[in-house]
Amino acid sequence: MAIIRSLCGQCGMGCGVRAMTGTDRDLRIEGDKAHPANAGQLCEGADALTAMTDLDGRLLHPMVDGKQVAWDKAIAQIARRLAAVQARHGPGSVALHVGGGLLTEDYYVANKLMKGFLGSAHIHAPWRGAIGAVQRAAYGEDVMPATLEDIDRADIILIADPLALLAHPLLLERVQEARTTRGTRLVVLGRGIEADMPLPVRAGSVARLLAGLLLHSLDGGLIDAAFVAAHVTVPDGFQEQLAPGHDLWSVARACGIEPGQVRDFYDAIGPADRLVTLFGETAGADVAAAAIDLHLLTRRIGRPGAAPFALPSGANGMGAREVGCYADGLAAHGDFSDPMRANVARFWGARQLVEQPGLEDDALLDAMRDGQVRALWSIGADDGAADWLRAARAAVPLSIRSTDRIEEADDGWTLCLPSANWIEKDGTVTGLDRLVSRQRRLFDLPREARPDWWMLTRVAQAMGWGDAFHYEQPADIYREHGRLTAYRNDGTRLLNLRRHAPISNPAYAELTPWRWGEVPFDGGHFPTSDGRARLLPIAGQAEAAIP
Repeated sequence: MAIIRSLCGQCGMGCGVRAMTGTDRDLRIEGDKAHPANAGQLCEGADALTAMTDLDGRLLHPMVDGKQVAWDKAIAQIARRLAAVQARHGPGSVALHVGGGLLTEDYYVANKLMKGFLGSAHIHAPWRGAIGAVQRAAYGEDVMPATLEDIDRADIILIADPLALLAHPLLLERVQEARTTRGTRLVVLGRGIEADMPLPVRAGSVARLLAGLLLHSLDGGLIDAAFVAAHVTVPDGFQEQLAPGHDLWSVARACGIEPGQVRDFYDAIGPADRLVTLFGETAGADVAAAAIDLHLLTRRIGRPGAAPFALPSGANGMGAREVGCYADGLAAHGDFSDPMRANVARFWGARQLVEQPGLEDDALLDAMRDGQVRALWSIGADDGAADWLRAARAAVPLSIRSTDRIEEADDGWTLCLPSANWIEKDGTVTGLDRLVSRQRRLFDLPREARPDWWMLTRVAQAMGWGDAFHYEQPADIYREHGRLTAYRNDGTRLLNLRRHAPISNPAYAELTPWRWGEVPFDGGHFPTSDGRARLLPIAGQAEAAIP
């Protein structure tokens, strides 16, 4: 029996596992005590790993128009059909759907092929949400400033999105442990989690409550004025625009609680030196903006035990965001500015680098129905987007699905490609607090199942771009990703994996968890053009203010 250190991969925590494997795909899983994300603990989500050993229901051969074919034929067909679509309809005629269950290396190759060679940024990534864009608007870069260790150091933990925390059982357990052993006060805005200060606010009113707290902090002189003056840009009229509807009584009515409860909440949060605020995608952009504004105004950021803690949706959503595999970003936390586009085009040797953000969600679906987008490649598991995928597949003449499920071969896809499932994948994952860990393959690939990066690479090679897609193993991709984050990066971007750009194959194989970014925003330094963070409008205005 072999023992392999790998990852659970069922949520954004990035928990480590010790897998004991035997013949006939026998598997036993336990927590990895050496992994900093979970220290040997596992929740029930890890049970999904043992269920993946069963090959019943697996797609194990490429399918073209409902018929089993060899890989060479499938790759040649995809390359020929994509080239024909592009030749007739232009670079914006191809779209990508990326679900969960992918490694950073998969996301990197998919993003590079789409934006650098197919010339399209039409990437539907329903797991992404608004937090990445909010963080870019506030900090200048999509950097999550908190770490799991901040939970252990906080004086107060403010849970602004209980649903997001409940979706991460081990993180909730860590929060509760801090309360029990350290005496950390727990404030919950909503229901479902035991707290020292439970505030059963009305659904959808959390942003209103936080905006009231912001106004109270500004009016009461509870902000760090020196820090704000030196390191934060405050929009003209910010306090005046915040005032209407955010007095104590209006906030209480909007939230469905008593004015005294609102006042107690303000009094508890105001003087706390070390505050961690937890929120997720389910709460929306306004809650994220209000939480970040609160931490910026009171200098509870860039210090141990003091940070806004944004929980991503989707496993390895952080890795996907690092490589830019979504519609409105480039690679390596890049934007679409001319200098960044030039850098990425030069580094990749891009044939037709995309010029502007792409479409996603309903806008992308409309473009498919209008005939502007003629081809769709869908990779990764995404049960939550089943309706969208069904409509998208029916709207395009060429539909490609990379999946491990045999039933999808009968769903009307033009081509179905057999993907490796999680326990057959090999690469890296970034956890919710910038911790990069190794996912190691537990079993050999069954029959003709292949990694997603492999099939994307082979298609790129078949389309004549082999000089830019020369990957033979995940380590090749990881090295390139690391080099790109460091390329012409003069320190203005915090995502810089320079230390791993020259990593050897053996060192990659033995890679232990490590976190990039040190202590983000330490000393009030932000990766913006002027080095200052930006306060964001809230209460219904945050999404409109995000570029």
